[in-house]
Amino acid sequence: MGFGTILALGVVAVAPLQAARAPKVAATSLEALRQPLPLPYDEKADADRDVAAAKARARAKGKRLMIDLGGNWCPDCRVLAGVFDLPEVKAFLQRHYEVVTVDIGRLNKNQQIAGHYGIDKLKGVPALLVVDPKTDRLLNDGHLFALADARHMTPQALADWLAQWV
Repeated sequence: MGFGTILALGVVAVAPLQAARAPKVAATSLEALRQPLPLPYDEKADADRDVAAAKARARAKGKRLMIDLGGNWCPDCRVLAGVFDLPEVKAFLQRHYEVVTVDIGRLNKNQQIAGHYGIDKLKGVPALLVVDPKTDRLLNDGHLFALADARHMTPQALADWLAQWV
């Protein structure tokens, strides 16, 4: 093995994130999602306990932690939940992520979850936090609100976004 090969291997080894291949989504439009759209957020859940448990599971399984902050009132949150329920996306998420949903009310509840990762104010929902559970470090800073317009995206575009963080 030459020096160039060793150097190249070293560069690959230290790359911060390696995107996975996104699942090929059969649904070509949001109209194909199961109706009514899911109501994914438990308004009575203990968010701190749920996030801590999901982080522990992610660490134990070698997966990323995905914290989905939103509310059942939000159409984009419900569309995203509908895409998450598609069989190919659900399998992808189960392989790569430990997902936990957190109800943020009308942006007035469970703000401590976002605050823990240095987010002072949510600018929209859904807000997805992708976290390395070993270091508790936010991996997608600057991209938290990319899916806040989920209802104007295709299921494939949403799946492609998910794939870039694993």
